[in-house]
Amino acid sequence: MATTARTVLLLALMGLAALYAGWFINDRHWLATQLVFTAPPLVLAIALRMGWRKAGFWASVLALGWFSHGVMSAWSHAETRALAWLAICLSLLVIFAGSLPGLRARFSRKQR
Repeated sequence: MATTARTVLLLALMGLAALYAGWFINDRHWLATQLVFTAPPLVLAIALRMGWRKAGFWASVLALGWFSHGVMSAWSHAETRALAWLAICLSLLVIFAGSLPGLRARFSRKQR
């Protein structure tokens, strides 16, 4: 994975983990929300930092769920709309950064 895309992906995953940790800090189901929302991006950030090659792929797959949650929250809960839009933007950044190396490989000029 390219260094720039990897750095952006790492920062976006850490941002999502921090966002969800703060968003659900006073939730009555705190442990469940931390396990479902905060732990996955944090674990993927650690895996990416340790060099796991498929971390970008799995981050992009899970980002589709984070994106969907953000859209649903932005649409239905006015009090958390700003947090939801931040989650939407970060999840799109994760998808883009996780897919960028594959896109570069697919659309680069072929060497003869």
